[in-house]
Amino acid sequence: MVQSIAQSRALTYEEFLGQFADDDRYELIDGELVDLEPTGKHEQVAAFILRKLNAEIDRLDLPWFTPTRCLLKHPTPGVAFRPDVIVLDQDKLNEEPLWRKEPTITLGSSIKLIVEVTSSNWQNDYARKAEDYAEMGIQEFWIVDYLGFGGKSYIGDPKQPTFSIYELDDHRPIYQTPKLYRGSDVINSQAFPTLHLAAEQIFFSGRY
Repeated sequence: MVQSIAQSRALTYEEFLGQFADDDRYELIDGELVDLEPTGKHEQVAAFILRKLNAEIDRLDLPWFTPTRCLLKHPTPGVAFRPDVIVLDQDKLNEEPLWRKEPTITLGSSIKLIVEVTSSNWQNDYARKAEDYAEMGIQEFWIVDYLGFGGKSYIGDPKQPTFSIYELDDHRPIYQTPKLYRGSDVINSQAFPTLHLAAEQIFFSGRY
């Protein structure tokens, strides 16, 4: 479940960082504090993906890593996201203005992949984050809708568990029409082209 926290006024990024930098339950959207409150099954799915990606990074000896705690500061004032999984390019971190002092990413070029595991507040992933991540130039974005929360315009009718891959348009800061995977479909990732993983394997990791 994701819910907004009552506030007397909008928070700035600096205020949010000072109060909630060490609390993974919260992110900031338009100055509004949002409580992520992930379920146990949500965390199982995220952990499964994280394990598979780290195994592939190790196997290929890539200069990438998956931080356990990371904020993504959007150029829009009052916006700071906490992706469920983020893959960073270690060679790009010298260009990050905040990284040496705090685990905060500001440049899309530092990010190889972002993964969001969808919860009941699916609109944030499919609409808001897809738009904001594209604006930052993040090349690849996965939405893992393991319970089929999303609207029919995003995952089809009838609704069912769906794995969506969004890839950046070559000429504009928007994502192309996403590639959708269900059941035994094997995902096709630009960031991880040799990762052999079926959508149902990911969905199954959150069933028990």
